Amino acid sequence: MTVAIISHADCSAYDLGPHHPECPSRISAISDQLLASGLDFVLQHHDAPLATNEQLCRVHDPDYIQQIFHKAPRDGQIWLDPDTPMTPQSLNAALRAAGAVVLGVDLVMAKKSSSAFCNVRPPGHHAEHNKAMGFCIFNNIAVGAAHALHAHQLQRVAIVDFDVHHGNGTEDIFKHDPQLLLCSSFQHPFYPHTGSESDSDNIINMPLSAGSNGTDFRNTWQEHGLPALDKFKPELILISAGFDGHIEDDMANLKLTEDDYAWLTTEVKQLAERYAKGRIVSSLEGGYALSALGRSVSAHLRALLD
Repeated sequence: MTVAIISHADCSAYDLGPHHPECPSRISAISDQLLASGLDFVLQHHDAPLATNEQLCRVHDPDYIQQIFHKAPRDGQIWLDPDTPMTPQSLNAALRAAGAVVLGVDLVMAKKSSSAFCNVRPPGHHAEHNKAMGFCIFNNIAVGAAHALHAHQLQRVAIVDFDVHHGNGTEDIFKHDPQLLLCSSFQHPFYPHTGSESDSDNIINMPLSAGSNGTDFRNTWQEHGLPALDKFKPELILISAGFDGHIEDDMANLKLTEDDYAWLTTEVKQLAERYAKGRIVSSLEGGYALSALGRSVSAHLRALLD
């Protein structure tokens, strides 16, 4: 089996304006780097389906979902929060992004792929149960996790989140859910100014101070995140793969490199092989320095393939 890559043209079809960092070029930067590196030819390509209302309702308030459909503009832009504009093409892209993770879960559960990467936008981990924020409309990784728990009747699903921003939405949705373990490293204090404390046994937050480098990142995961995953023994691991902690990304102030992302991916893969039959589904979150983003995703996928 090989690694599946899941995407859709709809994920590149919306443009939030020339100065918005969450741009269509993020998708093409990844695709171009995969072609240049030769990885594209060994990946199994799939089109992302649209997430269904049933799948979304497992993690989002039905009234919130209805509001998103109602607010979706026919032309121009509307703003869901100060960072999150919505164009006429945004709704389908958000549905494809969530549907991609659902398909990834189905592929690895059916043993059609060893693991999967969703090259999609918009990102999702800031979207809470009933609120859009931080470029995110639906919580893609949470939709996939809930699908694994309900449709595939798994008992233990883990989410690894290494985006530079705390995945407040994922924590909001799954806090106090014993079937779900969230291990998340992020810069703090920083947007969205959450995650420094948690009273949930199933949430392992690992704040990193501005200026933290790869050694700090690796030590934090070795001390806190990886032991928690090992103790939890997940049957499936999902990854909120945000690459905006890269030293070349001026969105934040961490000093990570593609080697650091490859290292953590390898560590997570070993845990997945131990407890989850190797099953991993990763989905793109942040990452806005286009060259660094392409190289980091390539390193991430090489680690999944090795």
